[in-house]
Amino acid sequence: MRYIIIGAGGIGGTIGARLHQSGHDVVLSARGSHLAALRSTGLRFVTPNGSETLRIPAVGGPADLELREGDVLVVATKTQDTAAALSAWAPHADGLPVVCAQNAVENERLALRLFADVYGMLVWMPALHLEPGTIVAYGTPASGMLPVGRYPQGVDKLSETIAADLDRSGFASWADPAIMRWKYGKLLGNLGNAVEALVGPDPAGLDLARRAREEGLAALAAAGVEVTTPEEERARRGRLVEHGEIEGVPRPGGSSWQSLAKGSGTIEADYLNGEIVLLGRLHGVATPVNAMLQREANHAAHASRPPGSSSVGELTALI
Repeated sequence: MRYIIIGAGGIGGTIGARLHQSGHDVVLSARGSHLAALRSTGLRFVTPNGSETLRIPAVGGPADLELREGDVLVVATKTQDTAAALSAWAPHADGLPVVCAQNAVENERLALRLFADVYGMLVWMPALHLEPGTIVAYGTPASGMLPVGRYPQGVDKLSETIAADLDRSGFASWADPAIMRWKYGKLLGNLGNAVEALVGPDPAGLDLARRAREEGLAALAAAGVEVTTPEEERARRGRLVEHGEIEGVPRPGGSSWQSLAKGSGTIEADYLNGEIVLLGRLHGVATPVNAMLQREANHAAHASRPPGSSSVGELTALI
């Protein structure tokens, strides 16, 4: 079985690196300067245990390799890039399974329009990708927690095989028949990503994140969506994945923070806070905090504003 990692950023790069280190056949798909660095010097993979340069095959897209039976596509792009990525790969990948190793809950629906066998994966992994050719993974002793299951529900032999491969490759993983329940639980935690990106580490932002989560709980309850609880999540994660310190490379922020820091021009708020706004509109639940965060995060990304360029007071006044 060969793992094709579509989107070799912080998440995809870490998954690919760990699978490669444990002897699995891996191909990384990337773009631009990151792809050029992967091809020229390899992937510099930094963890709390040190740094290693890995020579993993890298491609720019499906035209650069011949897909074959037994390949597994692992999509690890940001959700706003999923539709374009899937559209590029689908004509070349008929019959192949797709694993959505991403935040948000829209990716699996997008994949199921084009692929018959779709799997969801919860991603609990502190990682950083700001420099071409370099991935920093802070998780320790495991690099991340990555349960996987069929979408919309169930497990099968492939999900069990993928989970076993990941579990033997430095991750905590298992095949879970209700994987979307975990992903909706993670979605609630990700509602604060826009707060961190917009105001930085200001502790006053915690109240905005709390209010966004409360709206999320209300919208999900109205929609009849079952989610994991923080207590259940903490109990399952335990001390399997903790944030390890890496000298000289502090982790400045999460995925949305990194989008603003890189000046990518896009941010995933439409599929995090925007998911709650959508459910609120469908089921008659007011979501003013999430609507504001979605709007302001998009404004910041489109204007190439750096992370931390807003204040909690400014955002609160906009609700």
